[in-house]
Amino acid sequence: MNKDVNSAEEIDPQQCALLSEPCILVDENDLNVGSASKRECHLMRGDGTSLLHRAFSVFLFNSSGELLVHRRSDAKITFPGHYTNTCCSHPLHTPEETIEDDALGVRLAAQRRLHFELGIPPEQATPDELIYLTRIHYASPSDGMWGEHEMDYIIFLQKDVVIAPNENEIQDTRYVKREEFQNFLNDLKENDIPITPWFSLIAQNLLPIWWENLNNINKFKDHENIHHMM
Repeated sequence: MNKDVNSAEEIDPQQCALLSEPCILVDENDLNVGSASKRECHLMRGDGTSLLHRAFSVFLFNSSGELLVHRRSDAKITFPGHYTNTCCSHPLHTPEETIEDDALGVRLAAQRRLHFELGIPPEQATPDELIYLTRIHYASPSDGMWGEHEMDYIIFLQKDVVIAPNENEIQDTRYVKREEFQNFLNDLKENDIPITPWFSLIAQNLLPIWWENLNNINKFKDHENIHHMM
């Protein structure tokens, strides 16, 4: 369940401070149309929608082809305690992270958040190593005050890295083998452990073919089309 930002007792101060970060507002063609705070982007409006903004989802695999997943900390305001992919966040509306060329701004943001959330040294996840695969447009209204409406950039990286998770962001990490991934999802369901909506969409529809072709992932690059999964 998402948290009520107006409840001072319920909101973690570190997570609350992050709500002021400026996200990038976009239209359905992913054109930058301005900025709004993270809080404004995730608040549900009266019509049941929320502001469309840029995001990214990193899928990091080790040299054995195992996917690093994590469980979000209980301090998170949105989707606390949910399992999700390696790293999921937003590029900021800054000169550096709004660079459009080959999604450099998004890749710089991914490098920043991999360091912040997982403690991965920046030199172990450089923008040149982060593969921008494609984009997904999805929405996931919540039953409360928060929701998701994102233009989600899919970023892949296969590399052995050092991790030191930030406990305010992450409560558990694990590497999952491709042949055991469905069992992993089934176990989460059986134990009533939720997964984030974007991870669920990607895991069901796109991840299997990408993972199967991890050694030739570049053939799936598509920077022209957007997967609208509404």
